[in-house]
Amino acid sequence: MTIENETPMTNEEWVSTIESLCQSKAEEFRLVGYEYVSGKDIWECVSEKYAKTGEPMMHQVVNDILSLKVIKFMNFMTISAYKGTHF
Repeated sequence: MTIENETPMTNEEWVSTIESLCQSKAEEFRLVGYEYVSGKDIWECVSEKYAKTGEPMMHQVVNDILSLKVIKFMNFMTISAYKGTHF
């Protein structure tokens, strides 16, 4: 199998993929009892570090979303609430 002939994703395809992954992770969190988590919340948590480090490679973004743990997410939400940056 070769991937040399594959065309790169368009920006719209990339955004759609990330939205889908974030929504999937939010659904996973809802399954374990965190009812009010949205895909947007997941993206805010994951992308927070990109403001400091710059935009990562695609595989890193996917990994960051899929490997996000509830404890890290809850820490992010707690700190955001103290800062008043998340409602």
